[in-house]
Amino acid sequence: MTSHDRLAAYGHLAAYSEGWINGDVDTVMPALADEYLLDDPHFGRIAKDGMPAYFERLKAAVRELRGGAEESPVMRIGEVITEEADDQLVVWLWWAVPGTALEGAGLIKIGPTGVTSERLAYFTKLAI
Repeated sequence: MTSHDRLAAYGHLAAYSEGWINGDVDTVMPALADEYLLDDPHFGRIAKDGMPAYFERLKAAVRELRGGAEESPVMRIGEVITEEADDQLVVWLWWAVPGTALEGAGLIKIGPTGVTSERLAYFTKLAI
């Protein structure tokens, strides 16, 4: 990555993370590359144009888990690890939704034009 691409990628990561933390899709959208794809095991694969509807469904699920309460922040992000590979920034992180048992990991890929993908994993006990 060039230093310009690196700065752009970290800027996209900052905006993307802020939007998730605050549950604000309007902050997330400008950080997304046109080819963006979110892979959420619960909600399925979401393209960039589906993110506003996805955020509404996600926030409704979080409200239900919180017993109807709307709290801020919507999400906490921690244990962030970054690596530059193949002209992109690769980010691993741990996320949690305060006031719920909902937490998991994310694998994010970011190029100079924005976040290209995120793959989510939920941390949960097996149902056996």
